Amino acid sequence: MPQKINVLAFAAHPDDVEISISGIMIKHRINGLKTGIVDLTKGELGTRGDEFIRAEESKKASQILGLSARQNLGIKDGFITNSEENLISVVKMIRAFQPDIVLMNAESDRHPDHGKAHTLVKEACFLSGLIKLSTKYNEEIQEAWRPKSMYSYIQDYYLEPDILIDVSPLWNQRMEALLAYSSQFYNTESKELETPISSPAFMEHIKGRAIQWGRLINCGYAEGLRKVNHFSVNLLTDILP
Repeated sequence: MPQKINVLAFAAHPDDVEISISGIMIKHRINGLKTGIVDLTKGELGTRGDEFIRAEESKKASQILGLSARQNLGIKDGFITNSEENLISVVKMIRAFQPDIVLMNAESDRHPDHGKAHTLVKEACFLSGLIKLSTKYNEEIQEAWRPKSMYSYIQDYYLEPDILIDVSPLWNQRMEALLAYSSQFYNTESKELETPISSPAFMEHIKGRAIQWGRLINCGYAEGLRKVNHFSVNLLTDILP
């Protein structure tokens, strides 16, 4: 039986989490929570590198993030669908790790896989809580499980965040995790085709957005999330900054 993961992030591609919320993942881990990532695809359609290079980069990034677990479901890159097979695969991961919090791709983005992954994971979170839906993992019958909170992270398109988290002290480590995917980003020695994320400007974009959000909460760097489900608090003082 896999260990319980407190914060489980789903990603259409390896590097989605690292680009968007590396700092959030590290911050929760250093505060004693177990974190994990489930990548839906191997990123085999990426212009630079290949799925084997991406797998090695993913291992390196996972070590920097300090993840307790990382899985890849091997769904076909570029063709994520809301099929029964894919929903069940995601349900099995949710039930296996029993996360309190699930993070997922943006609901709308430049890459079509991101929005499709958002819908897939959101619906799987609901299905995972149905007691009459039977699943097995490693030959063991799984218990129904529904995360308490779901959030989406913000990717290429600008979407207004509902929650901002200060990641200033972790910024260098956060960028180290991102740069583990060295084949994807700016490299003066690379002979591969240019992509929207391979120019020096992309790293400035990542930094600039974090500075912009940090300014709103009076810190150096922040990362943002959007709520997917409603949640309750006992008192308004429970959500004071």
